[in-house]
Amino acid sequence: MPDKPSVLFVCVHNAGRSQMAAGWLTHLAGDRIEVRSAGSAPAETINPVAVEAMREAGVDITAAQPKVLTAEAVQASDVVITMGCGDACPLFPGKRYEDWKLDDPAGQGLEAVRPIRDEIRARIAKLIAELDAR
Repeated sequence: MPDKPSVLFVCVHNAGRSQMAAGWLTHLAGDRIEVRSAGSAPAETINPVAVEAMREAGVDITAAQPKVLTAEAVQASDVVITMGCGDACPLFPGKRYEDWKLDDPAGQGLEAVRPIRDEIRARIAKLIAELDAR
């Protein structure tokens, strides 16, 4: 479907915030929106506390793997949402860019990651409503 919007989530390690956001978008929007995530300096594995926090909410992100951010991924996306990657994300005309200020779940316990997970979910619900309305 050519008018299917695509969203790219970017954070430094692609192990926490961006993976939770991608998990929520896939879970809540199904196949209506193409979902990508990447990191400017990807970790080896996803943050296990982020995986556990999402599992508690009924979203399985265990199969996700951190990926390196490429200009091609940005170019192929309609919306690029950064989460603390600063200037590492290349800019292309015609893309919608947003920077979500979110606490980093790295090194945090489950109690600290739950509110981050819930804030991401709320932002994803708003993003879906905006994309569905276009």
